[in-house]
Amino acid sequence: MKDALFNITARKQRVLIAPLDWGLGHATRCIPIISKLVQQNCEVFVAAEGAGKNLLQKEFPRLNFMELKGYRMQYSRRKNWLPVKLLLQIPKLIYRVFAENKWLKNTVNALKIDAVISDNRLGLSHKKIPCVYITHQLKIITGNHFLDNIAQKIHYHFINKYTTCWVPDASGTNNLAGILSHPAFLPKTPVIYIGPLSRFEKKEMAIIYDICVILSGPEPQRTIFEKLILKELHKIPGKKILVRGLPYNTAGNVVNNESMEIRDHLPAAELNTVIQQSGLIISRSGYSTVMDLVKLQKKAMLVPTPGQTEQEYLAWYLQQKQVFLSLPQQHFSIDAALQKVAASTCNHPDISQTEYEKPIELFILGLPKKNQ
Repeated sequence: MKDALFNITARKQRVLIAPLDWGLGHATRCIPIISKLVQQNCEVFVAAEGAGKNLLQKEFPRLNFMELKGYRMQYSRRKNWLPVKLLLQIPKLIYRVFAENKWLKNTVNALKIDAVISDNRLGLSHKKIPCVYITHQLKIITGNHFLDNIAQKIHYHFINKYTTCWVPDASGTNNLAGILSHPAFLPKTPVIYIGPLSRFEKKEMAIIYDICVILSGPEPQRTIFEKLILKELHKIPGKKILVRGLPYNTAGNVVNNESMEIRDHLPAAELNTVIQQSGLIISRSGYSTVMDLVKLQKKAMLVPTPGQTEQEYLAWYLQQKQVFLSLPQQHFSIDAALQKVAASTCNHPDISQTEYEKPIELFILGLPKKNQ
């Protein structure tokens, strides 16, 4: 009987991770975190929907997946109308935040979840278990100083409900997100700078493609830029590849000829290879893409999504630091891009790419042990 008591084994820690549904970046930057959690012998539950869920299911087919409705924010075709359109959707956003919090309480009780990691989902805090909030955007830039302050206070209100806030950036001045991740003041919740999060690994490879275009982000701007870039790419010689950023597309849209390849989506390992086989990357200036490109040390032209002030700031900030180059979509032409590339250099910062591992290890180590 004594031996039986002493042979009780602790079950795996159950960790729920949930990325925001605004573009694929929140899902892709969760990949190294999920990989580390699995390595730490955790039982991982992923809550998501749509393209982000589809992407993560392809990367981790053996994990536990749950459907969690996203915020489903709609974007405008016109840059000037985007702030108005987003403001009109605030009631829907507030409803979703409260709905996901109610969902979380039920899920924690039903599945005995031990901890939560939320990538920018405001409502996934819980009073009885440790909850981590991930964001690189402690300061929200709207283009209006008064609205910036209001947005930051609202954001901090929700962050302060979490146990810890992880910021995927370096802690010092040698960082990737500028004032977005290093605002004048921080929330009350402890903030830990965990370094960049990238799913990729750098390897030396021969250049096969002159240009690789990676599309991402919300509609309708993703499609608008795709049509523009396809017209521009046909104007120049050389080998090009375009990755459309559509992991949920089941039509199997593939074009492969001597000058152009088009793929709806590439799994992480294949995209990792393609990027390193390309001389120049053209992409949005989403923060997850920025982290990937810095890790792979690639020359890139960033084209921010019109009206997305965060992307516009990042593109400007990284160009000022001579990390990447940038052109606005409304003035984009492949000739202008190539001329700018020829006249400039990119100096990638030396930032640790494994800093995130230690905070995850300490986080899991601090969770109470659970018996079978």
